[in-house]
Amino acid sequence: MPSASVVIPAHNEGRVIGRLLESLLRQAEPGEFDVVVVANGCDDDTAEVARDHGVRVVETPVPSKREALRLGDEAATSFPRVYVDADVQVGTADVRALRDALTAGMLAAAPERALVLRDRPWPVRAYYAVWTRLPAVREGLFGRGVIAVSEAGNRRIMELPPVMGDDLAASLAFGPAERRVVATASAVIHPPRTFADLMRRRVRAVTVVAEMGQVAGGEVTTAAQEARTGPRDLLAIARRTPWLAPHLAVFLAVTLVARARARKAVRAKDYTTWLRDESSRT
Repeated sequence: MPSASVVIPAHNEGRVIGRLLESLLRQAEPGEFDVVVVANGCDDDTAEVARDHGVRVVETPVPSKREALRLGDEAATSFPRVYVDADVQVGTADVRALRDALTAGMLAAAPERALVLRDRPWPVRAYYAVWTRLPAVREGLFGRGVIAVSEAGNRRIMELPPVMGDDLAASLAFGPAERRVVATASAVIHPPRTFADLMRRRVRAVTVVAEMGQVAGGEVTTAAQEARTGPRDLLAIARRTPWLAPHLAVFLAVTLVARARARKAVRAKDYTTWLRDESSRT
């Protein structure tokens, strides 16, 4: 039996899914992982590229990540279960480390982030220099592109209401004693290559938090409000690292503009328009 199932929802990810599968399977033993790629609403070669790497492929005409996760979950055969975004990179050893963390009693686990920033414009690098220092970002499982859950953890996230920000909802569904960021695992994250695409991501993130506040309810909503960045967080960063003052100005400007731009979608309760960053997929 496979030691873990890896579910990869993929909508028009033909340009990048190959690099993920190559990294994931490079050192894997035959049959070690049960890998399911769910090509949802694709009009490119995502499914063909995945099949060329010898993994199972489920296809659906519905371009919905939530539906893709559901179908992938139905097709998967093993626990722990690892959900991976198609545009990140995670290696064999990283998945093994996440799997082992869950067998030690955790309900959910995620890797450290390895952000590729060397060729990004300065405003993008400045934003992430602050974002990666925020307490909620350091401690939460969201924004990593990979979340692994035990069988009990899987049942909990499958009971969550459908929301656009599935990784944030999944992270907030587990208390600090139930989740872990595994230091021996890392996921390569490809941030936007342009400032405009950074803004698209941040508008989407603001919309996600607003949606959760309206539909999630209960403990998840409370946790979402507590996870929001406040002036105290930014002041703490400024005190610890005063050289980041220009970066803080960029972060604050991006945050305020993103909240202003998200108001229209929030007022219209438009929680289906996915502002996708294409620049990071080149």
